[in-house]
Amino acid sequence: MPDPKSDGPASASSAWRARLHEVIFEAETPSGKFFDVVLLVAIVTSVLAVVLESVAEIRADYGSLLVAVEWGITIIFTFEYVLRLMSVHRPARYALSVYGIIDLLAIVPTYLSIFFSGAQSLLVIRALRLLRVFRVLKLAHFLGEAAILSSALRAARHKIVVFLLAVVTMIVILGTVMYLIEGEASGFSSIPAGIYWAIVTMTTVGYGDIAPQTVLGKIVASIVMILGYGVLAVPTGIVSVELAAASRKRGTSTQACPSCSAEGHATDAIYCRRCGTQL
Repeated sequence: MPDPKSDGPASASSAWRARLHEVIFEAETPSGKFFDVVLLVAIVTSVLAVVLESVAEIRADYGSLLVAVEWGITIIFTFEYVLRLMSVHRPARYALSVYGIIDLLAIVPTYLSIFFSGAQSLLVIRALRLLRVFRVLKLAHFLGEAAILSSALRAARHKIVVFLLAVVTMIVILGTVMYLIEGEASGFSSIPAGIYWAIVTMTTVGYGDIAPQTVLGKIVASIVMILGYGVLAVPTGIVSVELAAASRKRGTSTQACPSCSAEGHATDAIYCRRCGTQL
């Protein structure tokens, strides 16, 4: 019969890791929610400090204070990143996940600023971590809607790629036609210039830096403008159809896998959708 004491340290370590994972990755407990709220406040403070530091007048008066705040928050984020790696069973998988990479990018710029001046401006990347607010505030409805949108975009990606290829082909043809019709006298000095005009016109931006002068050119331009409205409508319809289909699927919970930290599981999920670990 195995000695219960032999499993003591391992059991304690497992329990400690599970508790740490619950606090850091979950938003279902008061301690977990408090941890993430404090983290969000730190993120907002950090981004605000970077934004304010870019203003010359504020930097001249409070530059030292802003730098101190930034370093203090970076140290906190570094400690938090280490804790995240310690709380999961597969640290490498978390480190290579989307959130893991964002968490790492949130602390690297400050250390790079020691060697490269201005690198700390990249800390605005930390704003991406505000996406965690959907879990923190337990806005399950918004989290579910975000999952539905993500699912719809994935389902529609092939249709959108085909559509974009068709648009690019159309733009190249129209740009070439305008180059042949207008020529250098009207500013269409090359086919790339014609393509640029076609992109600007079809997307309804209309900078006006290049404009057709001939009657035939204006007719073609009118056709491109009308096509622009149709181009805007097509991807909207594609995504709308996929959104309707995705909305009929199951909802999404706020659970994070203790092994790979994957999120976006169904509300009735028992195992991780990515690695199969029990939730």
